[in-house]
Amino acid sequence: MSDTATNLDHLDAQQLRELVQSLMGRVEAGELEIDRRDREIAFKQATIDKLTHEMAVLKRLKFASKSESFSTEQRNLLEDTLDADLAAMELELEQLTPAKAAPQGKQQPKRQALPSHLPRREIHHEPRNVACVCGCVLKRIGEDVAEKLDYQPGVFTVERHVRGKWVCARCETLIQAPVAPHIIDKGIPTAGLLAQVLVAKYLDHLPLYRQEAIFGRAGLAIPRSTLAAWVGQCGVHLQPLVDALRSEMLRSQVLHADETPVAMLKPGHGKTHRAYLWSYCTTAYDALSAVVFDFADSRGGQHARAFLGLGGESGWRGTLVCDDFSGYKACFELGVTEAGCLAHARRKFHELWANHGSPIGEQALKFFGELYEVERVVAELEPEDRRRVRQERSRKVADALHQWLTAQRQKVPEGSATAKAIDYSLKRWLALTRYIDDADLPADNNRVENQIRPIALGRQNWLFAGSLRAGQRAAAVMSLVHSARLNGHEPHAYLKDVLERLPTHPASRIAELLPHRWLPTSAF
Repeated sequence: MSDTATNLDHLDAQQLRELVQSLMGRVEAGELEIDRRDREIAFKQATIDKLTHEMAVLKRLKFASKSESFSTEQRNLLEDTLDADLAAMELELEQLTPAKAAPQGKQQPKRQALPSHLPRREIHHEPRNVACVCGCVLKRIGEDVAEKLDYQPGVFTVERHVRGKWVCARCETLIQAPVAPHIIDKGIPTAGLLAQVLVAKYLDHLPLYRQEAIFGRAGLAIPRSTLAAWVGQCGVHLQPLVDALRSEMLRSQVLHADETPVAMLKPGHGKTHRAYLWSYCTTAYDALSAVVFDFADSRGGQHARAFLGLGGESGWRGTLVCDDFSGYKACFELGVTEAGCLAHARRKFHELWANHGSPIGEQALKFFGELYEVERVVAELEPEDRRRVRQERSRKVADALHQWLTAQRQKVPEGSATAKAIDYSLKRWLALTRYIDDADLPADNNRVENQIRPIALGRQNWLFAGSLRAGQRAAAVMSLVHSARLNGHEPHAYLKDVLERLPTHPASRIAELLPHRWLPTSAF
């Protein structure tokens, strides 16, 4: 204290003021850092409390579900969903809370040994250098063995990870080669088995209780609760990839959008209500091939606006190809440009012709046929050539169609099916024909409808989504496997490689694992 006072005695007034200002700046910076940490702790605690509450609700539902009036298949799907949701929440809680050392003396549950009849493949992990720091050569004195369950269609195998123990005879230094971390480090599944479960559930539409039976026939019955826990944990680990995929897709200036209904369970009521799977994808003319699904509990337009980030200055401002659903209308008021779907307009006239033999429907189909003939011609052309051909050929056909529709509309009675078909096209004419002057626009929304079609077919196997969280997890995994397929990758090979690399892959380079950029490990 006396030294500090002596040092201060040598300072003049200006230096003292500077010193005081410096100290005040440090105090202020310290207070800001404390405030930031307090906010971070409060946010984490709120998230922990929310997850803890949700877990308590799900656990209660898990036991209460047995008394609800569900069929056997519905109850199986509900139990799978609850187990997957619980596993996902436990992993999220684990990531939010600091690691705690296991209490001394507490025994870890002993895992049941994998069946001895399954084929085994040994993977050895040995140190590259067996020279000790003291100069001696290490001697191998034993090994640790960890077994992981692998799966190829129809066949289980066991990976035996053998870690040799090497010791120095002089200084007794013991070393072992590390084993690369796994997505589920303390579990038995390899990335190959996890990929199989995910692809079967979300691409082949096989619920977990059916997979349990299939695995049983292949030689090992894995409980559905275990499969569900794997699915929930994988969903948490894969979500950053889907977030990155969405961010990259929103850089495109043209997107397709569509939505399809999916039943979602209302636990506690024994009933389901209508939820929606929203789909967004790039066009066939875009260098990026991607599709991202977004699960929501309603068909409200706010879900589309939230996905596109509308409402702020940084929101998406491209052209959206969609049908006439009112939920998209608010997007167009916020700076998004509307492009219509020629196929939707054509479909209404096809129904007139197919169901009633309508001459107006038949003639309209001929006009649409000419427009689509031009699209077949320009499909592989460069953008400027595509625009030129469309303006030369499609514009003439479109103008003639518009003139003819306007004339026919004067001849048909209000409220008739023919009047409704004509009004659909006339009221959306600008949006329907916008593609003629923009080479980057497709003529219709068929591309995204084709992405939804497998989902719609799978609903018979789903019966319903067990929860909002389960629907969002399904949307995330389906985004990755369908985007992989769009880019020419085999979905199982893609997911297996990604799940193997994720535990050690830097978060700052997550984009390298996206389907349109992915290169298998063997390519390096």
